[in-house]
Amino acid sequence: MLKQIKFSFLYISLSLSFFDVGLSSAENPFTAKAFLIRYWDNKISNKLPKPAFLISKASPLTALDLAKLTKLADSNSLSSNLPSFCSSANLFCFSDISQKHDKDVDFKKYSNENFTNYGTMGHFGVDSFANYSDNKNMPVNSFRQYSRTSSVRDEKFTSYSTNGNVADDTFNTYGPKTVAGAGEFNNYDTNVNVLHSHFTSYTADAVSREQKFTSYSQNANAGDEDFRSYGKNGNNVSNVFTSYGKSSNVIGSTFTGYGEGENGGHDKFTSYGFDTNNPQNNFRNYGEQSLARTEDFTTYRDLANVGDDKFTSYGKNSNAAKVNFLNYGKPKTGGSGFNYGTSNEGTDVFTGYGGSVTGFKIYGPNNTFADYIPNSATFAKYSNMTTASKTESGKTVNRWVEPGKFFREAMLKEGTVMPFPDIKDKMPKRSFLPRSISSKLPFTTSHLWELKQIFHARENSTMETVLTDTLLECERRPSMGETKSCVKSIEDMIDFAISVLGNDIVVRTTDNLKGSKKDIMIGMVKGINGGKVTKSVSCHQSLFPSLVYYCHSVPKVRVYEAEILDVKSKAKINKGTAICHVDTSSWSATHGAFVALGSKPGLIEVCHWIFENDMTWATSDPIP
Repeated sequence: MLKQIKFSFLYISLSLSFFDVGLSSAENPFTAKAFLIRYWDNKISNKLPKPAFLISKASPLTALDLAKLTKLADSNSLSSNLPSFCSSANLFCFSDISQKHDKDVDFKKYSNENFTNYGTMGHFGVDSFANYSDNKNMPVNSFRQYSRTSSVRDEKFTSYSTNGNVADDTFNTYGPKTVAGAGEFNNYDTNVNVLHSHFTSYTADAVSREQKFTSYSQNANAGDEDFRSYGKNGNNVSNVFTSYGKSSNVIGSTFTGYGEGENGGHDKFTSYGFDTNNPQNNFRNYGEQSLARTEDFTTYRDLANVGDDKFTSYGKNSNAAKVNFLNYGKPKTGGSGFNYGTSNEGTDVFTGYGGSVTGFKIYGPNNTFADYIPNSATFAKYSNMTTASKTESGKTVNRWVEPGKFFREAMLKEGTVMPFPDIKDKMPKRSFLPRSISSKLPFTTSHLWELKQIFHARENSTMETVLTDTLLECERRPSMGETKSCVKSIEDMIDFAISVLGNDIVVRTTDNLKGSKKDIMIGMVKGINGGKVTKSVSCHQSLFPSLVYYCHSVPKVRVYEAEILDVKSKAKINKGTAICHVDTSSWSATHGAFVALGSKPGLIEVCHWIFENDMTWATSDPIP
C-alpha cells in the first residue's frame, strides 16, 4: 500500500511539469519524452517555455516499448526486431524486399517489391508498364527481368521510382535477346533527393530493334548511380539515350558500357551529366569493337560546375564505324555573345578515342586527352576557353548558389527586399532515439559492420552509404576554431550546448516555410544579446536512421531574429532566425558565399538563415 502511495505521488509530481509542452496530466511519466522533459528542467536554468519544434522530435516510444527496446539494445538484439523497432521509434529504415512475382500481371502502379519476371517470351502486341514505385519517401526496389527473349513486341516502361526522397533501386535486365519491335524506357529515378541506383543491362543481344531510354536520374540531389551495359552485342539495333544525370547535384556516376560489340545500326547518346554541380563521372566504354555502326555522342558534362570526370574509351577497336562526338565539357555561348555555361572548370581525363571515321567537334578546358588516334580520325576543334559565368551586364554569377542563400549583414534592415531561399527540410521524417538506446549503438566507422547488421544494410546499398557518410563526417577533425559534436539524442544536444554556452540557453529556428523561393521584405530585426558578437551552437541534420545532428560552434558570430513580411501586403508571414559569421578568414576561397557575394575569405562577413528543422542555440537575452 505504501509503495502504491509513493508511486502515485511521484506520478502526479512528474506530470505537473509537463503542461508547458502540451502533455496532459495523464501522460505516462516513464515515456522517453517524459524523461526528456525532466532532463531539460534539470539542466537548463531558465524557465522559458520549451520549444515545440524541438520537443516534437523526441522519441515517441511508449514506456512499454522503451523498456523492451532498451533491453534488446542491451543484448545486441535490435537487428532481429528491426521492423517493429523502426515503426515504434519512427526511424528511417528500408523495407526488406521479399515478395516475388513470376507471372505477368496487368497493373498501372506497383511499389516496393522484388519483381522477378515480367513479359518473358512475349510475342507480338504491346507491354505497357505505367508506374513502378513512384512518389515514395524511401523506395526500395529490385526489378530483375523485363521482356526477355520477346519478339516483334513493343515495350514501354513509363516511370520507375520517380519523386522519391531516399531511393535504393536496382533494375537488372531489360529486353535481353529480343527480336524486332521497339522498347522505350522513359524515366528512371527522376527527381530523387538522395539516390543509390543500379541499372545492370538494357537490351543485350537484341536483333533489329529500336530502343529509347529517355531519362536516368534527372534532378537528383546527392548519391551515386551506375549503368553497366546498354545495347551490348546488338545486331542492327538503333539506340537512343536522351539524358543521363541531367541537372543533378553532387552525384557520383559510372557508365560501364554503351553499344559494346554491336553490329550495324545507329547509336545516339544525347546528353550525359548536363547542367550538373560537382559531378564525379566515370564513363568507361562507348562503342568498343563495334562493326559498321554509326555512333553519335552529343554532349558530355555541358554546363557542369567543377567536378572530376573520366572517359576511358570511345570507339576503341571499332571497324568501319562512323563515330561522332559533338561536345565534351565546353560551355555554350548564347546568341547575345555572353557565356552562360560552366561557372567553374572541372578536371577531365579522356583516355582513348578511336574509330575509322571520326569527328570530335568540341573538347572543353582544363582537360587531359591521353590517347587520340590521329591516323584514323580528325579532331575538329579543341577549345581552351574561359568559363566564368556572366550575365549580359557582365556580372559574374553562379547558378548553383541559390539567390538569398548567403547575404550581407547590412541586408538585415527593416524595409529591405531580398530573395528568400528554399529552406524546406528535404530529409526523411524521423525522431531522435532516447539516450538509453542511442548510447548503445556502435557509432564509429571501426564498428560499421555492427551498424550495418542492426539496420540490415546490404553491401553497396543506400543504407550502407548513409551510415558510412554520417560516421565519416562525425569523425572528421574540426576546422580551425570549430568545436563540434554529433548528437544522437536531445539530451546529447543539451549537454553539448551547455558545454559551450552554459546553462542559461535558448534554442531558435525559423518559424515556417512561408516566403521560400520568393522575394520577401525584412520587418523588425532583433539582435540576440544586443546584436553583440557572441557564441552560438548551430545544429544541422545528418542523414541516419534516427535523428542525428551535427552541432558545432564557431567563433565570432552575431545572431538575429527578423520579421519576414509579404512584399505586397507588408503582412508578417514568418519569423526568421539568421546567423552572421563575422570572421570568414578560415573559409575556402571557393565557398559558395564568395561566389555569390564576391570578395575573399576574411574580407567580408557572411550571413545565412536557419533552415527548417535546423537550429541555433545562444545564451538567453537578459531581462531589461
